Amino acid sequence: MDFATNPADGTRIAFQVVGSGPPLLLVHGSLLTHTIWRTFGYVKALRPSRTLILVDMRGHGRSDKPHEIEAYTMDSIVGDLVAVLDAVGVPSADYWGYSYGARAGLTLAARAPEKVTKLISGGGSHGPQKGAFDRLFFPGCADVLADRGMDGFIEEWNKHRLFPVDAATRAVFSANDSDAMAAYFRASDAEPGLSDADLRGLKIPSLFYVGSQDTTRLDDTASAAALVKNSELHTIRGFDHSTTPAASAEVLAVVEPFLKH
Repeated sequence: MDFATNPADGTRIAFQVVGSGPPLLLVHGSLLTHTIWRTFGYVKALRPSRTLILVDMRGHGRSDKPHEIEAYTMDSIVGDLVAVLDAVGVPSADYWGYSYGARAGLTLAARAPEKVTKLISGGGSHGPQKGAFDRLFFPGCADVLADRGMDGFIEEWNKHRLFPVDAATRAVFSANDSDAMAAYFRASDAEPGLSDADLRGLKIPSLFYVGSQDTTRLDDTASAAALVKNSELHTIRGFDHSTTPAASAEVLAVVEPFLKH
């Protein structure tokens, strides 16, 4: 792994570059790391034609893990992503993010549009995030993280899921710093999100996708796609928020043609 430093606060962000071709920045969801793109086959499929920039978001993976709530503002996240692109030496890149990564990508595109050439947003939301993690996981999830750690979080989450937590997701979640994740959850809860006008102002080619069973993000994704001019919207049938990333064949079937044109 290599590291980029956000000049605003000195946080180090871990990243890895693989493949060859036009750059594509891949950004994971909450509680995951860059390895999720390998686990579900995206790296294998994309690296022959793309230079993949795989990022561990702050608080995740091998990146720094501050415990302060104020460290996880979207301004800081955007600064991290710009720092990674600068460290790689590319002025702009195509962007693909899922969930947290999708929200970060929409914000990056709105605030630094010169950095994003195409945008792929999976299971994301641009609106206010108050209560979002309680709806996505379970009520009081930040408190469970702080009080019972990651094992307690996974145990509680399993009680609220359509499918049990798979082994790969469990392994990645268990490696997290629960205090950092609790701070991130609480910071996210205070995020105002982007305005509808911000999305109407996006002028880059954009694709949105979401699982048909993703009750937390189905409407959010459709609303965002409706605001972005000439964007594509795809529904991945039979999957919810946590299982859509594993549907790599179905997801790649809609994303790869978009990346090629």
